[in-house]
Amino acid sequence: MPMRIDIISAIPELLRSPLSHSIMQRAQDKGLVEINIINLREYGLGPHRQIDDYQYGGGAGMVMMIEPLFKCIDALKAEREYEHIIYMTPDGDLLNQALSNRLSISGNIMILCGHYKGIDDRLREHVITMEVSIGEYVLSGGELAAAVLVDSVARLIPGVLNDSTSALFDSFQDDLIAPPVYTRPEEFNGWSVPKILLSGHDKNILDWRSEQSLERTMKRKNDLKGD
Repeated sequence: MPMRIDIISAIPELLRSPLSHSIMQRAQDKGLVEINIINLREYGLGPHRQIDDYQYGGGAGMVMMIEPLFKCIDALKAEREYEHIIYMTPDGDLLNQALSNRLSISGNIMILCGHYKGIDDRLREHVITMEVSIGEYVLSGGELAAAVLVDSVARLIPGVLNDSTSALFDSFQDDLIAPPVYTRPEEFNGWSVPKILLSGHDKNILDWRSEQSLERTMKRKNDLKGD
């Protein structure tokens, strides 16, 4: 069975392009992942399909209403079980490689994209099972963040990448930054490819790459300390 990812959005058009090209499209074409974008407006209230309202207690900004969201989530849950119901929010758990790895072995996940000032907090308290952030900054909505999450997870599913080992050597898979990479030509503008990579000696190349990964990781940590 393919992994199924259902994404609830108030503006589904924002998700169609990033999830319908390149690796994400190939993953779907191969039947390895099924990505469904659900238009929240279909569950909106009244003739105008309302999905947001003023917040209790006053204050600037609208809040996504609990009723349309609950109806949408409830309808999806009636069709299948979900390992995770994820809300994309700046104050969620920061997305990292370990989290992407854990989610990649799921069968079904649901992702809710926030808008305006966020969602009615009763949903976060009683319905949402995981909250994820791609950084401590605010976007216009959760769609771009959801696309980042889906890309980081779906590419880890076996068979999605052409080279079955590619994802294993990504940065952060072993808490190390990936080593530098090079391709032809060997010389360009006076800049040369490291000779070790041209040696054909697999063990020496592997040792060099390990050293470079460690060196880059330590430099990054020292740079962060300096900040």
